[in-house]
Amino acid sequence: MFLMASAIVAKAQQPIPVKVLFELHAPSLPDSTTIFIAGNEPELGNWNPGKVKLQNKGNHTWQLQLQFKPETQLEYKYTLGSWVREGTDAKGFPLPNFSATINQPTILKDTITHWLDKKTRPFKSGITGTVKYHKGLQGKGIKNRDLIVWLPDGYTEDPKKKYPVLYMHDGQNIIDPATSSFGTDWQLDETADSLIKAGAIEPIIIVGIYNTPDRSDEYTPGEKGSAYMDFVVNTVKPFIDTQYRTKPGRKHTAIGGSSAGGIMAFMLAWEYPNVFSKAICMSPAFKIQHIDYVDDVLNYKGKKKKLYFYIDNGGIELEEKLQPGIDEMLVALKAKGYHEGKDFIWIKAPTDQHSEAAWARRMPHALKLIFPDK
Repeated sequence: MFLMASAIVAKAQQPIPVKVLFELHAPSLPDSTTIFIAGNEPELGNWNPGKVKLQNKGNHTWQLQLQFKPETQLEYKYTLGSWVREGTDAKGFPLPNFSATINQPTILKDTITHWLDKKTRPFKSGITGTVKYHKGLQGKGIKNRDLIVWLPDGYTEDPKKKYPVLYMHDGQNIIDPATSSFGTDWQLDETADSLIKAGAIEPIIIVGIYNTPDRSDEYTPGEKGSAYMDFVVNTVKPFIDTQYRTKPGRKHTAIGGSSAGGIMAFMLAWEYPNVFSKAICMSPAFKIQHIDYVDDVLNYKGKKKKLYFYIDNGGIELEEKLQPGIDEMLVALKAKGYHEGKDFIWIKAPTDQHSEAAWARRMPHALKLIFPDK
């Protein structure tokens, strides 16, 4: 009887799902067109551009009704089945994410007039420098994934020279717009190449670890997050150290990412300080919705870890909603003896949105702090 009553109470305490009707008006498309929605929740396909279909309702209008937990913060886009066919502005550039915080039954009405065509993309699909690809690395408890490795200019000229390494999450988004999920890459190849040639940073190797449809779970605290960290530390890094001329010590090894990838970069450095000495955490989701890594830092009772964190965020829409968690993490770091300016730096870009373009703009400063030229 007690167990049954407890179950009833627990069920009663579950938040009531909130209905959301997505309604898209696309006046330039015939009603026979298949349109998809992709976003940051499982119901939205976890950013899979060809998974969640809308239903045509006639008169160039498509709809889809879904349910979410109260306080869910949605980020989403519309596509014609892939990221080379997403909605754009009048100049052909991908639209920023649509966003909404769900507290009550809502109709989200959006309009898109232009759509990206791979043949007329306004940006060039190109790579500066030399890259290598490694397909289908296997990890225990997570999906297989690819790697992209960027090598600095001159790598092949001196067979004895070794290089520090920056490991990056969301690897398909950091170097080539042709593989980027949203049509805009971080331009890490151009940025690193220009900074190295200017003597602003030391020459480095950049390793991009591709994400999977399980990105949300793999990049946040939990079973899959732990499995992903094990994969990075015990599969990816040993593989890279074997295949390339790296400086394998922690002093020369950094990890970076944005959004959920930002908190994962922090987690990997925090939980594996013997492997990583520095982390780039852009727009990190330290504490939002069901995610909370602030308490993990506060509950740590050991000696101060020798780590350096670059932390930043924007100030628009989702970026603003990330601010409370970032503020709490900065307080937690200070409580654990970390000094701003010495052990970590936090930068606010108040006009930046939650996007690859914004992270690309902030990356030069991050690289200069993480890999200063000696």
